[in-house]
Amino acid sequence: MNIEFNKNEDVNKQLVYELKTRLKKIYVGGGEKNATKQKEKGKLLARERIDYLRDKDTEFLEIGSFAADGMYIAEGGCPSAGVVTGIGYVSGRQCMIVANDATVKAGAWFPMTAKKNLRAQEIAMENRLPVIYLVDSAGVYLPMQDEIFPDKEHFGRMFRNNSLMSAEGIVQISAIMGSCVAGGAYLPIMSDEAMIVEGTGSVFLAGSYLVKSAIGEDIDNETLGGATTHCEISGVTDYKHPNDKACLDSIRTLMSMLGAPENAGFDRIKSALPKLDEQELYGILPENREKPYDMRDIIYRLVDNSEFEEYKALFGQSIICGLARIDGWAVGIVANQRKVVKSKKGEMQFGGVIYSDSADKASRFIMNCNQKKIPLVFLQDVTGFMVGSRSEQGGIIKDGAKMVNAVANSVVPKFTIVIGNSYGAGNYAMCGKAYDPRLIYAWPSAKIAVMGGSQAAKVLLQIQEASLKAKGEIITPEKEAELLNEITDRYDSQTTPYYAASRLWVDGIIDPIETRKVISMGIEAANQSPIKKAFNVGIIQT
Repeated sequence: MNIEFNKNEDVNKQLVYELKTRLKKIYVGGGEKNATKQKEKGKLLARERIDYLRDKDTEFLEIGSFAADGMYIAEGGCPSAGVVTGIGYVSGRQCMIVANDATVKAGAWFPMTAKKNLRAQEIAMENRLPVIYLVDSAGVYLPMQDEIFPDKEHFGRMFRNNSLMSAEGIVQISAIMGSCVAGGAYLPIMSDEAMIVEGTGSVFLAGSYLVKSAIGEDIDNETLGGATTHCEISGVTDYKHPNDKACLDSIRTLMSMLGAPENAGFDRIKSALPKLDEQELYGILPENREKPYDMRDIIYRLVDNSEFEEYKALFGQSIICGLARIDGWAVGIVANQRKVVKSKKGEMQFGGVIYSDSADKASRFIMNCNQKKIPLVFLQDVTGFMVGSRSEQGGIIKDGAKMVNAVANSVVPKFTIVIGNSYGAGNYAMCGKAYDPRLIYAWPSAKIAVMGGSQAAKVLLQIQEASLKAKGEIITPEKEAELLNEITDRYDSQTTPYYAASRLWVDGIIDPIETRKVISMGIEAANQSPIKKAFNVGIIQT
């Protein structure tokens, strides 16, 4: 191993250490004080509930760990958006688990809480995963109600999705393990089955204080909407349990009796580890996002037996396409190339740029994978499409549009891993969030923005200088340098994977070693949802 490899390894392992440190802080939720209050009520914490519910020694793929990270500072923060979501195994069945974290503002819904819940439902609907809701929430966070209540992708969309999933036969089970108030009361009751924990669970449209204010009735919350009321009088809930563990045991029993899901038919054989050491990923990826490297070296350490059947290897070399297996699953890989290559066109340094011939190749490969019913994996380290007169005259817009069209209309499940840069239209062509990947995760080395930091800062500086000059201000070289540094720092802070993950532009940030797990669990989920739509790329077909 050379000095460069060792330097890369040190930097990337430090990024992973930072990731794990930040996750540990997030997993604390609303803090030890609030956790103690929940324990004193005899309740398990959200993550404890999930751990108890899940099958032992199985993986859990968390969705949106960093949701709302660094947001709502004036409100005291909202770790993980106050809700834990992810794909796990319950009684041998893969399902989506959604658990309110009552240590965070009593589980109240912030705008990002709604966005995260809707993302969890979207994943469940796309993959026909059963959904288990562990409800413990005070409802909408009233000071921000205008940002969460009335719009299309706000709070009410949850219940609309409940209804659609019910009609589609996607099983939903709810456990009322704490407060369940106002509009939020509809979520568990619109599930197929609802259970409630005696003494801590309650569900009502209006709590005792509001009832007193509205109609003058004096009543306590337990009598108004507790377990006895809803299991013995109203019939709103189906099962009553003495504590959290008994409730979770009951869910496991129900899940054990579900009929088998339909199979989409994606090909899988016995899994094999890569022959090349996965740990070497840390040393291969350059610490400088501008430096070249061979993306094949990444691919060989992600795929079974390090075997990769490359498609059109000597044509359109700024994108690598090919077939492989990941944890036994057959996959089609589309990846940006970053190395310097020599061809009949001369020496070319790609740097993640997409050229016309590469876009054409990728489009055809995506079509082939749809024809063969092979899931697609996109490995992003892209700076955009090639610009300049030669590219424009060569039809880069047409070829780029063809690739975007193929990605948009693809009917096989798509999975995106943002390894490095993810800039501009390259993000779109390589299946960014707008193009409905079933899952999209980033490595700690990722950068997501409309363009690179240095280019963007110079453009923004010109705009700001023009504005200041219009006001009669004199821009000295010192003032210009100060403005450039300020703009660069602000822009760079908005391109980090943490900024993207906090807003759910990606589903999470992962250690590169977890990439195989994410893709495998994603395809396993997708295999429960047969493809019922034919692939058609529309107007741009050649």
